[in-house]
Amino acid sequence: MIFKKSFTQDAVNGVRMGEGKVGFRGFQMNIHCFFTDGILIDTGAKSLEKYFVPYINQLNIDKVVLTHFHEDHTGNAAHIEEKLQVPLYMDNTMIEDCREKADYLLYRQIFWGKRKPFHASPLEDTFQSANATWSVIKTPGHAIDHLAFFNRETGQLFTGDLYCQVRTKVALREESIPVIIESLKRVLAFDFDEVFCSHAGPLRDGRTALNRKLDYLTDLQGNILKLYEEGKRPEEIKKELFPEKYPITIFSAGEWDSIHIVKSIIDQRIPVS
Repeated sequence: MIFKKSFTQDAVNGVRMGEGKVGFRGFQMNIHCFFTDGILIDTGAKSLEKYFVPYINQLNIDKVVLTHFHEDHTGNAAHIEEKLQVPLYMDNTMIEDCREKADYLLYRQIFWGKRKPFHASPLEDTFQSANATWSVIKTPGHAIDHLAFFNRETGQLFTGDLYCQVRTKVALREESIPVIIESLKRVLAFDFDEVFCSHAGPLRDGRTALNRKLDYLTDLQGNILKLYEEGKRPEEIKKELFPEKYPITIFSAGEWDSIHIVKSIIDQRIPVS
């Protein structure tokens, strides 16, 4: 299998960005890391280390904060720990798991690389950078340990994989759409406009984008529950709402699938009293 890989750099309003891309046969995925005020947010994928490592090495990093444990975000964390000796921080939920050899499906190892073990410390509710105080916002749903970071000085919000795109069509098997809805509501309580998404990149009208995603998921939740209450089975609901077959569903052998959206909403519905 021949992968095409590329890397670009950019900067927006004091935030430096490195974006790596990997794909084959027309299917492509990307991942960003962000650097501002001495803080590196996420580290890119191990499969793209020949791009991310030189980029990271020339930054004057005080500390690294990780949005969550997934390998496309933590793939070069071990390099930073071992070679740069810069401290890493993340939510405490998956810290012990990240100290061990990564265990995830083969397609993810092929696509994003084999993440090496690393040692991180737990984040508190806030942390400091050179010129700002940051709020650490718990935003589970995509991953159990997912965090967003809000720079109180600049009003910039870094959302990891909370956004990605407005119209979610597939989800990981362990994802929860109802929990993502609550996470979106939580970040929208903060006073921000500019958003930096790990996959979509900078969203200058970020508040509007996140509100649109919240509205989409809330409407989707209502539609799925209505169809379920009418007696339709999850697979029937999937066929009605998501008739298209997505390449990632085939490539991941079903770990990414629209059915996980449907089931997560049905499984976590609020019983009618």
